[in-house]
Amino acid sequence: MTEQYQHRARKRFGQNFLHDAGVIDRILRSIHAREGERMLEIGPGQGALTEGLLGSGAQLDVVELDKDLVPILNRQFADRSNFSLHQGDALKFDFTTLGAAPGSLRVVGNLPYNISTPLIFHLLSNAELIRDMHFMLQKEVVERMAAGPGGGDWGRLSIMVQYHCRVEHLFNVGPGAFNPPPKVDSAIVRLVPHTTLPHPAKDHRLLERIVREAFNQRRKTLRNTLKALLTSEAIEAAGVDGSKRPEQLDLAAFVRLADKLFEQTGAN
Repeated sequence: MTEQYQHRARKRFGQNFLHDAGVIDRILRSIHAREGERMLEIGPGQGALTEGLLGSGAQLDVVELDKDLVPILNRQFADRSNFSLHQGDALKFDFTTLGAAPGSLRVVGNLPYNISTPLIFHLLSNAELIRDMHFMLQKEVVERMAAGPGGGDWGRLSIMVQYHCRVEHLFNVGPGAFNPPPKVDSAIVRLVPHTTLPHPAKDHRLLERIVREAFNQRRKTLRNTLKALLTSEAIEAAGVDGSKRPEQLDLAAFVRLADKLFEQTGAN
């Protein structure tokens, strides 16, 4: 096992390896993997969580970008019948190739801070495959995911994650749990895709567009930020006050705006 500790964390991959046994155990208990479940671990690193996930008897696929970690992981785990390793970029990974039944895939990861948001959006585009997700993220990112309307943390990430999932901020993790220690606090979040969307949009791509435009200039009023998409009259017709700023609107209001845009543009 000494070889695994010779691998230096790489800044370009945003690597910070989890080593605190107490934190690892708490994460594994939160995930509560069981025999026969389909698990996907993104960025296993040196295998801190991998050992416990395999020990549960779950069928585990791991996706690792760093080629130098592949032989280390294979030496540790390749003899396990429930372990499969995929070397590549999780941002480009086709999750449908795993052959998991709809709503069965459980996703786990200590995600590099520099790719966490685009990776979560990539996973949300495959939400129909996923049962739940447990991620270690920058604490600030988790706070934004779990935020409610009215505050500075409420924005595109909060709305689009909550459109698809129930969000639970489980617990925080200090820098000392990692090697090398990051300069920020981390947190564990649980995301559970809704079996029935609480506020289904007629076209979720239009919802993404409305939300992106609204928060591009979050200090301006909606009638200003959305003027290229919706008139003041259309905003009012959606039951939304155009003089409000985007952070003052809840998810349901953004869906109404997206549906109004859908009415104007038609189904394409």
